[in-house]
Amino acid sequence: MSEISYTTIQVSGADAFVFLQAQLATDMTTIAREKAARSAWCNPKGRVICMPTIVASDAGFALTLPTDLADVVQQRLTLFRFRSKVEFSQQAAAGRSTDEQLTMLRSGVVEITLAQSEKFTPHMLNLDLLHIVSLNKGCYPGQEIVARTHYRGASKRRCLRFESSEPVAAGDKVSDGERDIGEVVNAIGTDLLAVVAVDATDHPLTVGTIRLSKGKLPYSISS
Repeated sequence: MSEISYTTIQVSGADAFVFLQAQLATDMTTIAREKAARSAWCNPKGRVICMPTIVASDAGFALTLPTDLADVVQQRLTLFRFRSKVEFSQQAAAGRSTDEQLTMLRSGVVEITLAQSEKFTPHMLNLDLLHIVSLNKGCYPGQEIVARTHYRGASKRRCLRFESSEPVAAGDKVSDGERDIGEVVNAIGTDLLAVVAVDATDHPLTVGTIRLSKGKLPYSISS
């Protein structure tokens, strides 16, 4: 995974909390002041647009995300503002070192950039297992699909960690030898996260001719 630059979108105004509570998949009441937490914003089809890191303060809420998504996300958030008393502004944010990115990858937490935006549902990215999406709060974009997937236990694809015999890249297809069964989401060196069909992981998997071996995650995967 190449170096990623980050931008912070500052969401301020009297209605900032209510606005974000209606948009983000995270229950905003769980966001502790001055403490960073991951969240997710989905489109109406339940696909993850972005996964910002949120920090609450007296000034409102700071949403930090990859710079290549910042303008798109701010423009789309503005479309939902209507008469809400909420304002948006941007500023550059500190990046993550390779070691920090690798720690996040090995923890099973994906980074969504423009290339991955709107490709995966929260369940495919294990956001339910990471307690990033709420099933109990009110409505938000994609909430109906998130809830239906959860209660029907219908997630046939999950994000798993692998190690490769040679470096691979985000967007590369994962194959079971007969068909493509998934896609690499993040990769650093020979460590990677890929969304794959969970019923195919007992077979030898490859990216082209590069062999994959399953790695460990700090949480349990269920279909």
